[in-house]
Amino acid sequence: MSSTMLDRLLRPTAQSRSARTVEVFGWILLLEAPLILFAPHWVAGVLQLPALSDQAANYFRLVGLLVGGLGMLYVVSGRLDARGFVFASLLDRPLVPFIMAALWGFGIVPGPLALFFAVSDGASFLWTLSAWRAERRT
Repeated sequence: MSSTMLDRLLRPTAQSRSARTVEVFGWILLLEAPLILFAPHWVAGVLQLPALSDQAANYFRLVGLLVGGLGMLYVVSGRLDARGFVFASLLDRPLVPFIMAALWGFGIVPGPLALFFAVSDGASFLWTLSAWRAERRT
């Protein structure tokens, strides 16, 4: 890794507002990940999921690992002001509420979990979109 990239990662300069929203969303994911990874039964209880078997808890931990990876991707992309990633997130995140609604409708995902993801991704999408549009006006 070049020292310039590391410097930009540690001390972001000229970060756009939309990139900042992506970074913040990444930090939220990074806060959620260890909870899912190390306390899957507690998280399942908070989300009103059915009791987890040992195998289900381990799969849930894998989800926590993936959430952490996504969080890192969002944080790094936001801090480096990766505008292509910001734009890509504007294509991806608005789909989540609809996908969660479908998964809930088919009985694949419990309502509280679907609602959590739908609200989290939907709200962060709207925040990033408003910042992105404001940047385009100036």
